[in-house]
Amino acid sequence: MRNRDQAICIRTADYSETSQVVSFLTRDAGVVRLIAKGTKRPKSKSGGAIDLLTEGDLVYTARSAEALGTLVEFTESASHAALRRDARRLNAALYAIELVGEILPVGDAQRASFDLLHNTLGRLGEADAPLQPVLAYFQWRLLQQVGLLGDMTACVVCGRPVTDTEAWFSSREGGLLCGGCEAGIIEKYRLDAAARAGLAALTAVQRGPARRARRIALPDSQAVAANRVLAYHVREQLGKPLRMARFAIG
Repeated sequence: MRNRDQAICIRTADYSETSQVVSFLTRDAGVVRLIAKGTKRPKSKSGGAIDLLTEGDLVYTARSAEALGTLVEFTESASHAALRRDARRLNAALYAIELVGEILPVGDAQRASFDLLHNTLGRLGEADAPLQPVLAYFQWRLLQQVGLLGDMTACVVCGRPVTDTEAWFSSREGGLLCGGCEAGIIEKYRLDAAARAGLAALTAVQRGPARRARRIALPDSQAVAANRVLAYHVREQLGKPLRMARFAIG
């Protein structure tokens, strides 16, 4: 049975001299892994090898979640050329798709995550986009969508609001630690003032109208600090750092 869906290319690997294995995030079926036969030929239906970040209309046949499906046709609708002309924007975008590929399970429909990635790539390609705040919001929302990030205002141990000048984040515990509880937790990340302010700003955006997310007011220093906390959380959850983290965040 053929399936048709909107798709974003999040991972590629050579399969042979003429074919690829391509992972797409689709809007209705989540992540799908397909063998793309002949796509590396110049006269293929896709017009050549499928590139990372490319968006388009995908036609494919699926098997089980563990087995590769088959790409039938991919019609590009957006190449995100602006991202490819700026190394900083490209690194942020590559980090975003790497995170999606590692966090989202194959075959689990994630419409909200597709829309989040689609909007993030579009925003990163705009000349006035503040890269670190956009990336911080993306990480924050994606981790919430997959259930890896909960309330970030209260201590996960005692439940009291975290208002201390010193605070920590524990990936294993899944949230903030106050000064009175952190001593009993081995795995933790100390939050400096910039990180606390950045996380507070992201929390405020989350609780406000959805339209505010595009206009998030977050200084770069706070966004970078928040990004580092979230990237630490990802590393702890996956048991490894993402390859693009040091290029996108530092």
